[in-house]
Amino acid sequence: MDYYVYIMASRRNGTLYTGVTNNIARRAHQHKNEEIGGFTQRYKVHTLVYFEGYEFIEDAIKREKTLKRWHRSWKVGLIERENPTWRDLSEKFV
Repeated sequence: MDYYVYIMASRRNGTLYTGVTNNIARRAHQHKNEEIGGFTQRYKVHTLVYFEGYEFIEDAIKREKTLKRWHRSWKVGLIERENPTWRDLSEKFV
């Protein structure tokens, strides 16, 4: 996979951020180390709790926009189905 849609969280059931990237390991590192200013830095959104991969950027962007329109409860349900303990998935890349 070359492109990723991801969800970061401040904590379990905390603040959520949805984004898209071509390098999930780098982007998780940037969020964790507050190298990206703005929303994720302000709300301490550091934990990668969900991601999915895509071959084409257009598909990843479409999915990101869809997830951003979702109700919060739907996003939480998606996270809990795939990652019920809300563990930090960026540990896979260390």
